[in-house]
Amino acid sequence: MTSRSLTPALAGPLLGPLRGKRLIVALTLGALALAPGELGALTRVLMTDAYVQVSVFVAATLMLFYGAERIFRFDLGATLKGARGWQVPMAAVLGATPGCGGAVIVVSAYASGNVGLGAMVAALTATMGDAAFLLIATRPDAAAVVLPVSLLVGVLSGWMVDRFNRVQFAGLAGSCGQTAPRIGRIRARDIAYLLPVLPGLVIGGAQIVQIEIFDILGLPAAWIGLAGTAVGLFIWVASPLQAMTHAKDAPVTRMAEETSFISIWVIFAYLAYDYSAAYAGLDLAAWFQTIAPLLPLIAIVVGFVPGCGPQVLVATLYINGALPFAALIGNAISNDGDALFPAIAINPRAALLATVYSGIPAVLVAYGFYIFAPGFLN
Repeated sequence: MTSRSLTPALAGPLLGPLRGKRLIVALTLGALALAPGELGALTRVLMTDAYVQVSVFVAATLMLFYGAERIFRFDLGATLKGARGWQVPMAAVLGATPGCGGAVIVVSAYASGNVGLGAMVAALTATMGDAAFLLIATRPDAAAVVLPVSLLVGVLSGWMVDRFNRVQFAGLAGSCGQTAPRIGRIRARDIAYLLPVLPGLVIGGAQIVQIEIFDILGLPAAWIGLAGTAVGLFIWVASPLQAMTHAKDAPVTRMAEETSFISIWVIFAYLAYDYSAAYAGLDLAAWFQTIAPLLPLIAIVVGFVPGCGPQVLVATLYINGALPFAALIGNAISNDGDALFPAIAINPRAALLATVYSGIPAVLVAYGFYIFAPGFLN
């Protein structure tokens, strides 16, 4: 193909205002990974960790949800609608599933009128988003407490909202997934993204059970992570989507697109912490000790930020000893992960109210741990 034939494609859909900025970001990350010396080596390690510790589990979760819907020809939204008294607990269980897939499905069901505000609040309160994968992989003891507590708080919060909320919202019509551009076919890039996910799951699973997999496999394990990251960056740059995919696209396409979008935030979170520690001499653990009583509240406020990147950073700070468990549990309850993006797109006022409702139990639970169990799992 000649450069003349490439020019219209690059000047048109690929390098539109949004995707042009994405290309700059991707090239910057590529340059950091290829940099000589310690900078390049550290960046490659962090990209590999982000992929095998988070991205592959996000991909697996999305494939599970989207694949099950396609294979068994059922609609989770319709199932939730018929659940009646079990609607809130079911929504909370979907939200508590590691990753954002379950919470996104509940948000979509709320948009189509299949569930009430209480169910959406339950899912958003119960979800820890993609930070759950990182916590499971690195601190399974903490995950064994955070996930059940978040689930319980989600159920109770949802029931309380259904009982006492009197704010009603109009204009909820159609699933958020129906408004996204439809890709309509399985592309080579989708298959290319799926291929490293399978061995990546093996590597990530080995890390969860504390097997030093990189010492066993060496370079091939690192290349799997870098290959998955590279394909994901390409998909993200060329994507016509903001975050969510069309509900009628193939499961593998939806998985590749949405995981690639989420993975960018994960990479940024990993780089932000380790770059700060390695090159800026930032000792967050020592700095945070000066404002210890405010740490749970700060983590809760960070949880209000849409997306999983800030929440992955909070989990990373906890894992590295810079935050107490009270801050982690507060963030886990208050954060809504990537599910907040479609919620905002559907109805910003409903999304804001749901976030406020999730913040109240987050403060109570976080400061309960801070006051009565200050050293718990620190």
